[in-house]
Amino acid sequence: MRADPANAAADIFEANRARGAVRFDVRLQDDVTRRHHLHESGSLRVRFPSPEDDGLSAMFVNTAGGIAGGDHFAIEVAAGEGSRVTLSSAAAEKVYRAPGKPAELDIALTAHAGAHISWLPQETILFDRARIHRRIDIDLADTASLLLCETVVFGRTAMGERMREGEFVDRWRLKRGGKLVFAETVRLDGDIGDKLAQPAIAKGAAAIGTALIVPGDAALVERIRESLPAFRGEAGLSAWNGFAMARFCAQDAASLRADMMAVLGCASAGPLPRLWLN
Repeated sequence: MRADPANAAADIFEANRARGAVRFDVRLQDDVTRRHHLHESGSLRVRFPSPEDDGLSAMFVNTAGGIAGGDHFAIEVAAGEGSRVTLSSAAAEKVYRAPGKPAELDIALTAHAGAHISWLPQETILFDRARIHRRIDIDLADTASLLLCETVVFGRTAMGERMREGEFVDRWRLKRGGKLVFAETVRLDGDIGDKLAQPAIAKGAAAIGTALIVPGDAALVERIRESLPAFRGEAGLSAWNGFAMARFCAQDAASLRADMMAVLGCASAGPLPRLWLN
């Protein structure tokens, strides 16, 4: 009895999916943040370049060269009491088309008393028919702080690309002092290109972004608003429950990155990762 060629191809595809995980924690020792335990597996790696401020810098590298359907990556980072860590990526992450299962990306960040985490990866680029489910879980102590930004690009406009169909599910959960203070799930699927074209969604924009700042207040929002006239895209700002948020929408990734950098410059006490400036 002959095997079904379609099923055989699906089995081969499934067996060759990329897997990767990085888990580490940092601790404050003699007033310096140092790496403690570290675990790496699969095609995900982390490197620690020279610090750009008084904390520790970490840079994630996906040696698989991108993300495709059925891949699964996991990142867990914990910042010990009083420590500071800035997390970024070596390059923009590319998510390719997925004929079967969506790719999965799970991120867990924990900051203990007085600690600070900056989560500043470069853009996530979705190609046509890409499918990805992302989950970001953040657990902050009452006195911990956070600067988090995420940018998603639906096709590289400079290359004449456009994402027409696919699936993007983005689930964020933030706890502070053990209490859930922010929960959001974004779901775009099916004819994503047509949905982004709608005025109430993105008005034809190809790039969206979010910056989450803890602690954040109305005074911070007002300082950021002073920069709005120079923005290349659109932005919305708000503050509540002790944190501030900025949302971005732009026609291309370069415009959104410029706007995001302006906001991060107002919100961060330290410099941005050098890779952001290239």
